[in-house]
Amino acid sequence: MNAAIIGVTGYSGTVLYQLLSQHPAVEDIHLYGHQDTAAPRFLNDEVEAFCDRRIMIEPYDVRKIMAANDVVFFATPAGVTAKLAQPYLDADFPVIDLSGDMRLKDPKEYAKWYHKDPAPADQLAKAQYGLAEFNAVHAGYVANPGCYATATLLGLAPLVKKHLIDLDSIIVDAKSGLSGAGKKLTTSSHFAWINENSQPYKVNQHQHIPEILQQLRQWDAGVKALQFTTTLIPVTRGIMASIYAKPLPGVDEEKLTAAFEECYGKRRFVRLIKNGWPSIKEVSHSNFCDLGWALDPNSHTILVVSVIDNLMKGAAGQAVQNLNHMFELDETLGLPMVPSWP
Repeated sequence: MNAAIIGVTGYSGTVLYQLLSQHPAVEDIHLYGHQDTAAPRFLNDEVEAFCDRRIMIEPYDVRKIMAANDVVFFATPAGVTAKLAQPYLDADFPVIDLSGDMRLKDPKEYAKWYHKDPAPADQLAKAQYGLAEFNAVHAGYVANPGCYATATLLGLAPLVKKHLIDLDSIIVDAKSGLSGAGKKLTTSSHFAWINENSQPYKVNQHQHIPEILQQLRQWDAGVKALQFTTTLIPVTRGIMASIYAKPLPGVDEEKLTAAFEECYGKRRFVRLIKNGWPSIKEVSHSNFCDLGWALDPNSHTILVVSVIDNLMKGAAGQAVQNLNHMFELDETLGLPMVPSWP
């Protein structure tokens, strides 16, 4: 197949290009900007790591894109695909969108959390949320989940789907590396500030909160809210979500373990850590989500620790996993099965 990437120069786009370049089912990769007025550029001029890849990044032209490709990936900033999605939806053309524009079904929620103009409600209704372990999409427009949402939802799924917790007690303390903020330099991402430091940000305001709640409510309509805090830590890539909740009466360690094993026993990219605890290093440069859990009998609190690589399972890796589902390929195709170590 031929694959198009729109927005290859950001971190998620470059990792996606790396993965598709080694995907045995992808014959050619065509690169495009997201503006039709932009002058053609070359990949090796935009991304120094690809100095031997003199491939043109062409201006955006939806007709040429659909004519030359079998699937389109958007790795663009928020606010782009909300304006560009309509022709693909009309044609039922395969799209995997790594941005947040098509994840939320309520346009008002998108405007509230992203502070941008939303796509129309009828477009949002057609997009399918691609949390790959639970929502395998085989055609149409896939809204690839956000990184924090992926880590949090995979950690909470057994607890919520199996009705093991008090739904009003969910607290998530999520920590992410610097690559999650993108390439643009800011004061908070400057080395002199973040090195040997950590800083909460977007407290109660992170745009992945409504995405998490939307999926949780599909599993259990009783979910009303959750306390969700994000913290920047001085690592390049990775997310660790520490999830706390109160168990319902009768829930013990045995029931917790059974719930995780039932949800993920046959999942290729979720690893259950039963001795010890997950760490970011052990999923680096992989599409794995590692999960550990425990029930404290003293505080009567469940702790689930979920770790992912934010650029892989939290973005490009899950996008390729969704590509494999869409074209009915082995879901591991083109994805590294061994994390980078050490």
